[in-house]
Amino acid sequence: MDLSPSRRTLLKGAAALAATPVTGFPAVHAAEPVTLRYLGTAVSQSSDIAKKVKEDLGIILEYIPVVTDEVTKRAVTQPNSFDLIDTEYFSLKKILPSGNLSGLDAKRIKLADKITGVFTKGEVNGKKIGDQGTAPRKVFYLEGQNAKTFASAPTEWLTLIPTTYNADTLGIRPDLIKRPVESWKDLLSPDFKGKASILNIPSIGIMDAAMVVEASGDYTYGDKGNMTRAEIDRTIKVLIEAKRAGQFRAFWQDFNESVNLMASGETVIQSMWSPAVTKVRAQGVPCVYQPLKEGYRAWAQGFGVPKTLSGKKLDAAYDFINWFLSGWAGAYLNRQGYYSAVLETAKEHMQPYEWAFWMEGKPAEKDILGPDGTLIEKAGATRDGGSFEQRMGSVACWNAVMDENTYMVRKWNEFIAA
Repeated sequence: MDLSPSRRTLLKGAAALAATPVTGFPAVHAAEPVTLRYLGTAVSQSSDIAKKVKEDLGIILEYIPVVTDEVTKRAVTQPNSFDLIDTEYFSLKKILPSGNLSGLDAKRIKLADKITGVFTKGEVNGKKIGDQGTAPRKVFYLEGQNAKTFASAPTEWLTLIPTTYNADTLGIRPDLIKRPVESWKDLLSPDFKGKASILNIPSIGIMDAAMVVEASGDYTYGDKGNMTRAEIDRTIKVLIEAKRAGQFRAFWQDFNESVNLMASGETVIQSMWSPAVTKVRAQGVPCVYQPLKEGYRAWAQGFGVPKTLSGKKLDAAYDFINWFLSGWAGAYLNRQGYYSAVLETAKEHMQPYEWAFWMEGKPAEKDILGPDGTLIEKAGATRDGGSFEQRMGSVACWNAVMDENTYMVRKWNEFIAA
């Protein structure tokens, strides 16, 4: 009998009384705790998740928090420095050729067949979504466990098991902006001169810039996630002109920087991530994750394992991944404004009114609280952008690593230095 973590918790008291063992995941590591060194960005490393998995499985997570580009660098140069990687799907084009990642065996992932079609088919409820950039479905499967290239059709070997993903847009301060914002081109509107910010992670920032360029009607890209040198030059030229005209207040690299810029009012419109908007709102400051008519720039990340992992540590990694998909973690992430890989198990761990607000775009029947209990939205509010289907169904492109990545980074640095 397989019980989810919350069911197991509910039954703990009764089981003790009856002196009947309650079985959960196949391997519980409490007797001899296994420590997994978890490499990822700080925003995806939660002390609550670490505490919960230690309670449920006896697995100890030792977080190694670094910035996005450093996750990739370590995967390529120091594969022995971690046991579990939480990385973006777009980074796989850099990591996989190193041969340092091992394909994950779908047969050992209990809910592999329940992972949302966003990853497996590039669809939301049967509807195809934007494929530009590194759409996860393009890099989801491997030909074999140790393959260094991606499979074009489904196989039993998976690159990463999704942890979180989202449809990103611009954050705005509606109390400080006195007009509607409906398009990506507003990021460079003279109305917000000196009050705009773009994120300084080249491979993501240039995608936001491309959304702005296309929205202005000046140019249409073949693939915003894989520009030619001429397209990179054109995009950077637009950014440098805007910078010299005084458009930007700042360039942020870190989640907390983006929160502070918006909460202080130093910026009124900027590249932003959903949990950062949530954090600003939790401080009592109005902040909106603004749906835009051109759609969203999406991203996704997932768990992978280095090929050096074996024995008890490898077993623990699979147990942790299976636990992660079983619902508690998914519900936790949904309450932060992210989306989880297996929707139905997350739903089981959320109150109906929470699910209705976060996933169905319905008005909140009760106050909506974050994972830490802080007030996110008062009763009656609706989620920016609406339902899962509306948001993920409106994806225009995905974060990516371009073939001309080295050139792009050099040009991006010219923009930041201009």
